[in-house]
Amino acid sequence: MSSLPLILGALGPIFGLILIGFSLRRVGFPGDGFWPAAERLTYFVLFPALLIQRLALSRIGDYAVLPVAAVIITLLLLMTALVYLLRPWLKVNGPAFSSVYQGAIRFNTYVGLAVALAVFNPEGGAVAALVMAIMIPSINVLCVLVLNLHAGGNATVGGVVRGLIGNPLILACLAGIGLNLSGIGLPWGSAAILEILARAALPLGLLAVGAGLRVEGLARPGLLVATSSLKLLALPALAGTLCWLINPGRLETAVLVTFTALPGASTAYILARQLGGDTALMAAIITVETALALLTLPLALIWVV
Repeated sequence: MSSLPLILGALGPIFGLILIGFSLRRVGFPGDGFWPAAERLTYFVLFPALLIQRLALSRIGDYAVLPVAAVIITLLLLMTALVYLLRPWLKVNGPAFSSVYQGAIRFNTYVGLAVALAVFNPEGGAVAALVMAIMIPSINVLCVLVLNLHAGGNATVGGVVRGLIGNPLILACLAGIGLNLSGIGLPWGSAAILEILARAALPLGLLAVGAGLRVEGLARPGLLVATSSLKLLALPALAGTLCWLINPGRLETAVLVTFTALPGASTAYILARQLGGDTALMAAIITVETALALLTLPLALIWVV
């Protein structure tokens, strides 16, 4: 339990910023038009700058990339099978099932990287970026497939591929890894520029996370509890078991389990809206998971630390 003050001290500012963002949106400051623009700036500029900076300057060869990939792919496939096995018990229609599925496997990248940097220092940030480079495209493909199957989505294979190729976070991860492995690093003063942009990424991103939370659509408590339990309890436990079996390394295991214990992200709501998912349920799942993560994420961190 000696790590508890450290963990709470690291998580306090993160959830404090989320709460500030939520409160500012509720009182209408600085205006409803600000938050979508802030999220776009973070998603397309600031967060990619942070990822490129971390990956380009890290020692990628020190990390167990292939075992990490094996854990992630196996984990996502097993979790997909579990959600499908539970579908008859959940008693939901196709659009609602797709939202439950997204709520069970998606994670909030802003919260994840903030936690990794706060608890596991710069090395944890580099491992977190590697984890994201594998998890983001894998999760997106699975979620689009489920939405197409159960929510009447009309995304094509080409559309999914174009979406992945154009994803700024995936592009940033690939650029950072390429700069690292090529030995180029961050030339011509770009390191200083990226460092300044990176400093703004997490505060603004976390404020936008809070602003995106919604208090509407909380009318199905049983379904919300079931989905949150899958995401915040079952997924980390399954990840820990797979890491014990595959043994990707101590830091890699800690970051992997931490990412599986994160709440859902607003991107799940956007995808549900685009492809016919239950958007009210999706918004409620994200809100409830974020609130419950105040309790479950410290427990997961105590376990791995």
